[in-house]
Amino acid sequence: MLRMLKKMDGVILFVLLLLMVMSVFTVYSAIQSDPKLGNHHIKTLLFYGIGFVAIIGIGLVNYKLYIQYAFYIYAVGIILLVLVNFIGGPINNANGWIKISESLTFQPAELFKMILILFLAHVLVKRKNSTLRFWKDIVPIGLWTFVPFALVMAQNDLGNALGYIVILVAVLWIGNIKWSHALIALAIVGITFFGFVKAYTSYHDEIFTFLEKANREHWAERIDPWLVPDKATLKASWHTKNAGLAIGSGGITGKGYMQGTSVQSGRVPYTYSDSIFVVIAEEFGFVGGSVLLLLYFILIHRMVLIALHCRDRAGPVVIVGIIGMLLYQVFENIGAFLGLMPLTGITLPFISYGGTSLLINMACIGLVMSIKLYGEEDEDELLMGEQRPNLPERLWSMVKKEKTTA
Repeated sequence: MLRMLKKMDGVILFVLLLLMVMSVFTVYSAIQSDPKLGNHHIKTLLFYGIGFVAIIGIGLVNYKLYIQYAFYIYAVGIILLVLVNFIGGPINNANGWIKISESLTFQPAELFKMILILFLAHVLVKRKNSTLRFWKDIVPIGLWTFVPFALVMAQNDLGNALGYIVILVAVLWIGNIKWSHALIALAIVGITFFGFVKAYTSYHDEIFTFLEKANREHWAERIDPWLVPDKATLKASWHTKNAGLAIGSGGITGKGYMQGTSVQSGRVPYTYSDSIFVVIAEEFGFVGGSVLLLLYFILIHRMVLIALHCRDRAGPVVIVGIIGMLLYQVFENIGAFLGLMPLTGITLPFISYGGTSLLINMACIGLVMSIKLYGEEDEDELLMGEQRPNLPERLWSMVKKEKTTA
């Protein structure tokens, strides 16, 4: 076991330690304006501790085992997404949280991002690097993704639902999709996007009325400041407007730790979670934001290197799915406060307060570590469906293999 721990990527672990320090101190600064949130930085540190344990625990198990049983994991994830509609509760307009205790909640939509990555890898690895066919491969994969997408959209969680689409696109990209299919899909997405923008700006009042009747007016409140700021209500533009002013006021080096006037006065909501980048930008300025982006770059760069050294088909698919998930969250979270994206309430990876989000991201890093440990082995016939021993037999074979190589 010690030998396997030494083989884990030390650069990734060091980057995560730096992100942990940045997260704890930033959350501590963000909660000063609200006494009710007085222990969130302690909780963040606790979640990080659990997360590092998850990285080691998940990393020591061969990732091929997760992929082999991904269909059953997918089924459990779908059950949780359905179950949350009956026993879940709303937080910030999203009805996707299961309450475990008075202070502990769980969001299945976050967990399903990792499940979807494993499941799509499970499906694609059967193709043996052959070109994906439209009707026999792409359409079924799209339908497998649409099911959780629809369930999460029904929970008013647009941010995580769009994350599933990004994961699908990333996985199809590395899954050997035809260039013609990729170009057609890109054209459809482009036409759909510009058609949506044109329709929304031209028929804004009618769309807003429809969303209001459907109890989805908060969607318009998030889109209006992005597309039609002149028509956005004061309530809708309050968040992004004050966040933009706070980011701009930070300048090059920021106002100093716990000296951000907009953050400490409470003018920017949810600074400990969704808006935590505003805290970094106002108190540490352009330099602080650049350091954060550099850490993300190093993290993703190391993941790409691990994927390049992986000798089987499943590992790179998993890593590319994880990279797509993380890049989407970073771009969406930061872009929303720079006017590049609509505000969807998605967390900033490894920085925002949020137990479920942080633990799932750490678990995904655990998968990357597992690929680092086992990805350079020869292709595993189990992934190709040639053998299917039961789970105890599979675990025992892994233990025996470890003993012989120790």
